[in-house]
Amino acid sequence: MTSSASSDFGPLVLGGNVFGWTADESASFAVLDAFVEAGGRAIDTADAYSMWVDGHTGGESERIIGAWLSARPGMRERVSIATKVFAKPDRPGLAPANVRAALNESLERLQTDYVDLYYAHRDDPEVPQDDVVMTFGELVAEGLVSRIGASNFSADRLHSAVDVAKAHGVEPFTVSQDGYSLVHRDIESGLVPTLKRLDIIELPYGALQGGFLTGKYRQGATVDSPRAGKASQLLETPRNVELLDALQGVAEGRDVSMAAVALAWLRQQPRVAAPIASARSVEQLASLVESFDLVLSEDELARLA
Repeated sequence: MTSSASSDFGPLVLGGNVFGWTADESASFAVLDAFVEAGGRAIDTADAYSMWVDGHTGGESERIIGAWLSARPGMRERVSIATKVFAKPDRPGLAPANVRAALNESLERLQTDYVDLYYAHRDDPEVPQDDVVMTFGELVAEGLVSRIGASNFSADRLHSAVDVAKAHGVEPFTVSQDGYSLVHRDIESGLVPTLKRLDIIELPYGALQGGFLTGKYRQGATVDSPRAGKASQLLETPRNVELLDALQGVAEGRDVSMAAVALAWLRQQPRVAAPIASARSVEQLASLVESFDLVLSEDELARLA
């Protein structure tokens, strides 16, 4: 997607889900430093990251990012920070008081007084949509948040949320974050047309399908990763095996990684401003950085269709 919106985020948004999970603080700092040095400027996290790890309660990723920002004077002005509310065990849902409390706690962990992008991590049908929309709009008006987004909303619910915002004269959701990759393309038929009508950009997560699109989970390969099981299951579908072959062919023709091609493909899809991908080491980040300037030809896009 070529627009001023895409330039706001750069060619790639760095996912912070691994910070405090598969990347400790030292490794996370190294990845963040290398990302910015390579020209990256947008970082994505959530208050719930990484609650799935034994002994964690959520907020671990935000704390690491906050410590990094604190240790790098002037860095806050150079990067865009996005976080989310809904799924943290002690801050569940989108009730107005909870959203405000969750944001205040996120700001404290991130060691900043505003976030550039604040998402509703999930839709919350238990809370009147007017209340949700008004609360998020007020956060923008108060300067605590620069823009707001919706993650994992249905097309109908996203459309109604924007309608409510317009009716009340408050800031609407202008960003959507959803699962989208060469393997997982469900949003193309339902959500993307709605994004176009509403002039909402997409920042997709799952861009590498848990590492599957890097090619490291080929048949017979043994990979030390907590995501290995799910990624390996994708090999049971013949179409996915064919896709890996096509991806490898394009990558070899360009002398870049398969990950770089998968990310470049996603960035060239309608409404996508930038894909989100994470790296637990500087070595992993290198293949993501390869995608920054990569533009696929029409023939290459067709081979991956």
